[in-house]
This record gives sequence, structure tokens and C-alpha cells, in this order.
Amino acid sequence: MSENLTYTATDQDEGARLDKVLATAWPNQSRSRIKALIEDGQLCVNGTPAAKMSAKVKAGDVFDLSVPEPEMAEPTPEDIKLDVLFEDEDLLVINKPAGMVVHPAAGNESGTLVNALLAHCGDSLSGIGGVKRPGIVHRLDKDTSGAMVVAKNDAAHRALSNLFAEDKENIERAYLAVVWGVPRPRSGDIEGNIGRSPRNRKKMAVVKKGGKYALTHYKTLQTRDDSLASLVECRLATGRTHQIRVHMNHIGHALVCDPVYSRNRPAGKLNLEAQQILNAFNKQALHARTLGFLHPRTGAYISTEAPIPGDLLALMKALELYL
Repeated sequence: MSENLTYTATDQDEGARLDKVLATAWPNQSRSRIKALIEDGQLCVNGTPAAKMSAKVKAGDVFDLSVPEPEMAEPTPEDIKLDVLFEDEDLLVINKPAGMVVHPAAGNESGTLVNALLAHCGDSLSGIGGVKRPGIVHRLDKDTSGAMVVAKNDAAHRALSNLFAEDKENIERAYLAVVWGVPRPRSGDIEGNIGRSPRNRKKMAVVKKGGKYALTHYKTLQTRDDSLASLVECRLATGRTHQIRVHMNHIGHALVCDPVYSRNRPAGKLNLEAQQILNAFNKQALHARTLGFLHPRTGAYISTEAPIPGDLLALMKALELYL
């Protein structure tokens, strides 16, 4: 099914290039994709087909973009080694490395977790959720490491999807996060609907109107003596996009090295070696350590723990944070 997108230019858009404005307005569409759609006659400005990416925008301009349904190219199996924490005939839990995309998308058609799963599971892998997301029940951000469960057949996929959507009491999802500063209080709940940031459509934010309800339980495990940074355990009661990153930033304690939500790096108190380790860590300091749930067929409780990756351990040591 095609998608129709509409955007009305604001005063801030006045005089800006058309492609830049639309790429910001519709962050799920790349600039190259928008250009191709314009060249294909899919964009109207104030009811008239647009042709120039470089055209200057006027406040009040109304843009209507028709996005045809993309052709679903079936992902191919790739022999990529998986770190399997648990596996049986119905499901497997893997320790996803940071840097691995979960499912194919524009710019990431190969090397994804789905490509690896197709090779690992063969024909048994569930197709529910779309041809590009076989077996995927939930996901982790590309640069977040840790435990993920994948269904290997349709029955397990249906049951696990329902469990993650409706039965939060029987799911345990605990993350380790390294954050700037010391949360006050040291433990508590963060509530707030999460939706697109009204200031930057490429970011998520706690919003006053709209969005989806989100709840994160947090507990500070350790802090530096100088209060520069803390190691925090976050447990998800809901599963929203960038939830932990957004919620911790919302209370003033962004994740260390988060390229989207951490605006400063208060690292002046660190020695040279620690600063070098910090500078080399180019992703959010977040790891899905614990994943527990009821097995969809046997009813037994499955509890898994993903080892902390070496680079995150090195960062924690550099910041004098230990478990």
C-alpha cells in the first residue's frame, strides 16, 4: 500500500532548499529517495507537481508526497556467526553485537541479523511480520548490544509477540547504561510519552501531546567519586523507540557517547588514557544484559544474560565504574 505524506512549511523553513526541508520533515525518507520520487512526479507543492530539488521554500507551502510501496526484496542467507545464548526448536536468544542492524533496510540490505538467522535456522524461520523481518519479535538499535529473542516458527512468533505486547509482568528486560552525572534520586521511575521531537524530527523525545506511553524503572549501581558518571540499570516496562536513551536524557543524564542525545562530553576530569578510550567509543553506552520470559510452548521461564562486550567494559573501567 502506498503512503501519502503531507507537510506545511514553517517560518523556519523560509528560503531553505526543498530537499533539505523535506528530508528533515520526513526523516524516514532519505534525500536520495525524495529526489527520485520528485523526478518521478510524486511530489506536489501547493497542488502543482514539483521538479527542482534546489527550489527555495516559502513559509506556508504545502507539500504532498506519494510514496509507492517498495518492492520487497527477499533477504538472502549469509554465513554470519551468531552468539547464541539459548536455543530450542521454537526460538533462540542471541547476543547481538553493537553495529549489527536487525533487519534489512535501505542502505543495509546485507550483513543484518536477519541474513544471519536465515542461514542459521534455514526454512523453519517464521515469516510473520513481513519478508524482511522473519522471526523478529522485538529489536535493538544498531549500536546497542545484548540479548534478543527470535521465533523459529509461526506459533512461537505469535505467542512471543503477544507476550511482549500485552504481558509485561512475565518479561524481564534489564539494560546496563553508562550515563553522565548521578541521577537524583538514585532509583525511581521515568514516565513520559515518547514521540517525534517537535524540534528535530530525526530524534525522539518526551512529548506533552501525542506519542506513546513509556515507563522505565532505573537503579543507580555505581557512581564515580567525583560524580562525573554513573552505571545505571534500566528495566523496561514498555518498549518504545530509543526509550532508555530518551528517558535518561529527559532527566538530565544522557548516555555516555550517545551520538544523538548526548550534547556534551564533560570529560575534563579524566586522565589522557581514559579520554582516549572515551573518544574511541563512538556509540551509546547501552547493553541489553538480561532477558527473561515465559516459553511460549512449555510455559517454563527462560532467563538469559548477555556478557558485557569488551569495549563497554573498557569504557566502564576508564570511568572507574565496576559491577
